[in-house]
Amino acid sequence: MAPPLVLDIDGTMTRPDDSIDPRFFDVLPEWDAPVVVATGKSFPYPVALCHFLAIPEYVIAENGGVVLAAGEMTVNGDGEAPRRVAEALAEQGYDLGWAAPDTVNRWRETEIAVARDRPLGELEELAAEHGLEVVDTGYAYHVKSPGVEKGIGLKSVARLLDREPEAFVAVGDSENDVSTFGVAGESYAVANADAKARDAADVVVDQSYSEGTLAVLDELRSR
Repeated sequence: MAPPLVLDIDGTMTRPDDSIDPRFFDVLPEWDAPVVVATGKSFPYPVALCHFLAIPEYVIAENGGVVLAAGEMTVNGDGEAPRRVAEALAEQGYDLGWAAPDTVNRWRETEIAVARDRPLGELEELAAEHGLEVVDTGYAYHVKSPGVEKGIGLKSVARLLDREPEAFVAVGDSENDVSTFGVAGESYAVANADAKARDAADVVVDQSYSEGTLAVLDELRSR
């Protein structure tokens, strides 16, 4: 029997052009165990992905800030403090770096995402002043409450699904997947993963992006 999965989206289920690999639309609906989508994106994105994949809405969004499984939704972290950081950043002459309307942040409840061409040093200082931290996902800088992370989200989802967190196999590619790797029983980093994810994973696969993830799923099904 296939194990339950926790899959990152960007850089893991996507191809190098950031599009979702269409092969997941065949593979995941047939997976005979829970599939959790875990992402730094705001809540509507993974929910929509689950909908169009035709799989149950098992979601970890905003790096653990929003969790959904078995019809129960939990919001973690301080949503107001990141907004104050955004205001302070604007006072220094920087916006968040996204085109209007800002759909990257429009629906965020527990954090803000800042474009990676904004000054990281200043952002980290402002975050620290508000008791927050900055996580670099490789796609954006995420300003969020310390301790709110995907790994905590996986523990919540596992409890709601009456599974042990160690039963899950995790696949990811960046710093925000490290906590998931620490909670899941088995973890894989795709070849394009950053150094922190590669160091934390049990296995670094030879293939990059979705090719790497699909290779892991093929191996799991063949056991």
